[in-house]
Amino acid sequence: MTLTCPHCGYGRDTAPERLPRVPVLVTCPRCRQQFRFAPRARAMTVAAEVPWAGDGRSAARAPAWPKAGFWVRLVAALVDWVLVTGLETILSLLLFAAAMLITGGRGSDMQAVQAMMAWSVGPILGVAYYVGFIGYCGQTPGKMAIRVKVVRSDGEPVGYGRALLRETLGKFLSGLILGIGYLMIAFDEQKQGLHDKIADTYVVKL
Repeated sequence: MTLTCPHCGYGRDTAPERLPRVPVLVTCPRCRQQFRFAPRARAMTVAAEVPWAGDGRSAARAPAWPKAGFWVRLVAALVDWVLVTGLETILSLLLFAAAMLITGGRGSDMQAVQAMMAWSVGPILGVAYYVGFIGYCGQTPGKMAIRVKVVRSDGEPVGYGRALLRETLGKFLSGLILGIGYLMIAFDEQKQGLHDKIADTYVVKL
């Protein structure tokens, strides 16, 4: 199959087995512009209807793409955790050095600065990291490394609003009661955690 850039017309032959199963953003090697590639034959097929939770309403269709299971997603999460922790450490050191210059190292002022950093740096950076990457392309660096992607149940990109819902309220609720919302991934037919069900998303293999 030939992939053709709609911006400059550059084309490249790609083996069918190397095509992604879900819509992705492709960067043209010639003009460096991005365009959306959605393979119809492989990505847009749907499985049998999945009823809503026993309420008799119209059924929703579940994409037939292979879902990423619990252990695969755990590896991706560990990669992201290492990256976020490293970024937090670097940012904290930079802010600490700046605070030292501003306060002159005075004890009470430094304690206040340290408390502010502890309560703000981690959560703000974490939300920016996960919501930014998932909202932009459906993949954090950890998911890119493992080749999985977050998509909406209809196969469309997640978007920033849905990513914010999934990564904040959704994951907060998934983490309650010993992380049962995350353990659901291992037993759910569609490999969805509670945060996936709240945001109506899947994590699929590429």
